[in-house]
Order: sequence, then structure tokens, then C-alpha cells
Amino acid sequence: MSDDARGDGPPPFDRPFEGADTKQRVYGAVLHAREPMTAAEIAERADCSEESARTHLSFYTDLGIVIHHDGRPARYERNNDYFEWRRMNELANDHTVEELQARVSDLTDQIEAYREEYDADSPADVDVLEYDSEHVDDVYADLGDWATAIEERRLHERARQKATSSTAPSHG
Repeated sequence: MSDDARGDGPPPFDRPFEGADTKQRVYGAVLHAREPMTAAEIAERADCSEESARTHLSFYTDLGIVIHHDGRPARYERNNDYFEWRRMNELANDHTVEELQARVSDLTDQIEAYREEYDADSPADVDVLEYDSEHVDDVYADLGDWATAIEERRLHERARQKATSSTAPSHG
């Protein structure tokens, strides 16, 4: 299929930020980075000048989205705590306390089912090599889902606590 025929679908895998402005491309480059990067490395990924990358990185650092590491050269990385805080706030704002409690309960049930199925306290305690080769992929999928359920339960519980404290009557 030609580029013209692809319509409004996602950009090609080799050009994920095609059509985005420089600020968005720098943001995307930082989000996709798996380790701290220099402004030059980010600029290369974002297809912009190093100076432009620094300008946007400074802006994102001021917002708390990016962590700046001093050094020669300086390095930048996404601030995972910011994204966790943002996700928790979205959950607290978009759901009632009762919905959050129900989700925590559902996730707790899922986690307990995995604990029973694998006779282990956490995904890290499961030895995949104990399973025959035809089931290994299923075990890995379960372990990933289990780890996700643990993380989601933690975020939903934090959101429930935030929502509960913001709806509690003030005494004063």
C-alpha cells in the first residue's frame, strides 16, 4: 500500500513522529527512550536541531516531565514518577470512590487467582523452566498480566485514597 493510500492511519513504524511539530517530536523521543540521553541523541530521534531539542527539554524539565542530569554532556530522561502521578490523578478524577474500590477488589481477586494457580506470592517467584515448552508462552502471558494487575491495583488504590481524601468533609 502506498503512503497516499494509507489515509489517516498511524505513521510508518520507521517514522513514528511524522507530521508532529518539533515540541511533540522531542516529547515522543523522551517518552520512548529507555535510558538517559543527550540533547544531541534526542534531537537526532526527533529530527530537529540540538538547540531546539534543548529548548523543549528545558520546558519539559520545568514541568517535571523530564529529569535533567548534570554532566558533560547533560542527559535527559522521562520522569516516570510524573506519569504515575498523572495516571493516578486521572483515575481519581474520572471515577467515583465506589468504582475505584470495586476495581481494587476485582484486581485483588485476579492477583489471588494467580497466586493460587502458580502457588507463588508474586510473578518473580515463578520458575518458568518448570513448565513444558508448549505452555511457556502462556505462563509468560499470565506472569505479565499478573504483574500488570499488581501495578494497576496499586495505582487504583492510590487514586481511591486521593478521591476519598478530596471528598471527605473538612473539620475546621
